[in-house]
Amino acid sequence: MKIAIIGGGAAGFFSAIAAKENYPDAKVVIFEKLQKLLSKVKMSGGGRCNVTNGCTSINELCKAYPRGGRSLKKAFQVFNVKHAIEWFESRGVPLVIQDDNCVFPVSQSSQSIINCFLKETKRLCIEIEVGMSVKAIKQKNDQLELDFLKEELQPRTFDKVIVATGGSPKKRGLEWLKALNHKIENPVPSLFTFNMPTESITQLMGIVVENTLVKIQGTKLKAGGPLLISHWGMSGPAVLKLSAFGARVLSEMGYDFMIHVNWVNEQNNDVVVEQLRNIVKEHSNKILSNYRPYSLPGRLWLFLIEKSDSSAMKKWGELGKKGLNKLVNVLTNDVYAVRGKTTFKEEFVTCGGVSLQSIDLNTMQSKVCKNLYFAGEILDIDAITGGYNLQSAWTTGFLAGKLN
Repeated sequence: MKIAIIGGGAAGFFSAIAAKENYPDAKVVIFEKLQKLLSKVKMSGGGRCNVTNGCTSINELCKAYPRGGRSLKKAFQVFNVKHAIEWFESRGVPLVIQDDNCVFPVSQSSQSIINCFLKETKRLCIEIEVGMSVKAIKQKNDQLELDFLKEELQPRTFDKVIVATGGSPKKRGLEWLKALNHKIENPVPSLFTFNMPTESITQLMGIVVENTLVKIQGTKLKAGGPLLISHWGMSGPAVLKLSAFGARVLSEMGYDFMIHVNWVNEQNNDVVVEQLRNIVKEHSNKILSNYRPYSLPGRLWLFLIEKSDSSAMKKWGELGKKGLNKLVNVLTNDVYAVRGKTTFKEEFVTCGGVSLQSIDLNTMQSKVCKNLYFAGEILDIDAITGGYNLQSAWTTGFLAGKLN
C-alpha cells in the first residue's frame, strides 16, 4: 500500500507516523510545499511548543474550541490529552504541566518536538520530500492521483492520501479541495489582538490586569481572564479568547467595534458600589491615588481616576455620590474603540476550512472522496490559546492515520 501525506507540519507528521505504525509494510511519503518542515511547531508557544493542555475533562476540553468542539467529543475519547502526553514521553520527550495547565517539553524548546518527529520518521523509514506543492487530487478508480504545481513533475498515484496542509488564510487556497465536492467554510483570522490607535490607554503598555471581563458592544460575546495593555491596544487571554469565539462576527464588523472592559470582573455593580462605600467609610482621609481597590496596578488606577473626572489627590471622603458612581462605571464598564487587529505573536490560526459536514469524524475520511483523509487545521476546527490547537492536530492525525 502507498500512502501520501500532504503537509509537513504537526498534523502531517503525526498522521504519517500513525499510518506507518498501523501499516508497517506500507510506503509512506510526506510532501511539504516549503523547504522547511514543522515551521509552525518551531514557533509555537514562543519557541517552546505548547504541546497540549493539561485539561483531563473531555467536556471541558471541548469548550476550548469555538469551532469543532462538540464534533471532537468522540475523537477525544479515542485520543486525548492523556494519550498525547504518553505518546511524547514514551518517545523520549519528557513534558511538564504548568500552573496554567499549558504543557511544554521539560527542555522548554520546540526543537525537542521537532527532533522527536524527525527521529520517528527516520526510524519508520517514512520518506519526506520538500518543495512539493500539490495542486490537485484526482480519483482514479479506488486510487488517488496527485498533481504537482511544478509542471516538470509527473503525477503520482497512491492508495490512501491524508491532507494536513494547515489553515489557509484565503478561500482560493482551498479551491483544489472544493473541486472534489467538499464543502468549504470561508476562512477568517482567529486569535488576534485588538488595535486601538485612538486610545490613550496604550501609554500604559506592559500592564497586565489579572482578572477582567471584556465584552463586544452589540453582541453577546464576552470573555474573562488576564488582559495585557500593549503599545498598539489590548491583548492577553481575555482578548484572544474573544477573538477566537468572535472570529466570524468581528470579521463581518471589519474589525471596527467597541469593547466594554470590566476591570474588576464583577458583573453586579451593587457589589462594587458597596466595596467603594466601605473604603469611603473606613479610609475617608486617604487620597485616591494611595488606596487602590481590587489591587489594580498603580498606573492603571491613576488613569481610571482621571477618566472618571476625579483627581488623584482627592480624598476618598470627598468623592461624593456622583464621583463614586463615575468611578464604579469606569471600573465596570470602561469603553474603548477597536480599529483593526494584529496577529498574535507569529501564531496564525484560521477559523474555517474543510467543513466537518464533509468528513466522517470517526475516521477523518472524506464523505465525498473515498480513501482521502484530513487532519489538523485544514479542517474547520480551531481553539483558543493554551495547547488546544496542537491537541486537535494530534487527535485528528491519530484517527486519520488509522486509515479506516
